[in-house]
Amino acid sequence: MINKFSDEEFLKLKDILIVYNWGLKAFLVKLDIINEDFKNFHNNNPIEYIKGRIKTPESIAAKLSRMNIDITADNAKKYIKDISGIRIICTFNKDIYSLVDIIKSLPDINVLGEEDYINNLKPSGYRSYHISTAIPVHYSGKTEDIPVEVQIRTSAMDFWAALEHKVRYKYDEHIPEYLCDDLVICADKIAELDKRMYLIHEIITLINQ
Repeated sequence: MINKFSDEEFLKLKDILIVYNWGLKAFLVKLDIINEDFKNFHNNNPIEYIKGRIKTPESIAAKLSRMNIDITADNAKKYIKDISGIRIICTFNKDIYSLVDIIKSLPDINVLGEEDYINNLKPSGYRSYHISTAIPVHYSGKTEDIPVEVQIRTSAMDFWAALEHKVRYKYDEHIPEYLCDDLVICADKIAELDKRMYLIHEIITLINQ
């Protein structure tokens, strides 16, 4: 299977990505309001930063190839639900679940599914909370529900995920066993660090009170 879109399919994909980008922007506006609300009207803001992205055609083609699915624009739309993605970085572990509840309560956001990889971490050690959503986009006299995947994690979890991604890319998904073991150990230590940092935060809060 050729690991790229044909010229015809690429043009079709470009039109799809335009609409997916509108969905991403609409979702980011909602999250920016939440962020500004915390900054201006609450004592603590659990959000460190928010980042959105659209998968590149190359990344979409590679994912379809790994799934052993023909590389077409229609298949991209049908099988890949994280073409539009948002990552929210929180300060502490407990903030993640507060934000999950807020996002699930947003008007016009349809929650399609969720995966708690914090309490049910992946064998690799990966930790994050994923919410699969759809947001309506109105254009050209019609409405289309655009899928957006939201990932919520702490800074420590994000640091580990970035490192694991680099290792996975370096070894083309075939990571040596000894490195896999080291990554799991690092993930456990990072989880412990998250807990300790939160405890320190709680102690300081009590002292201030």
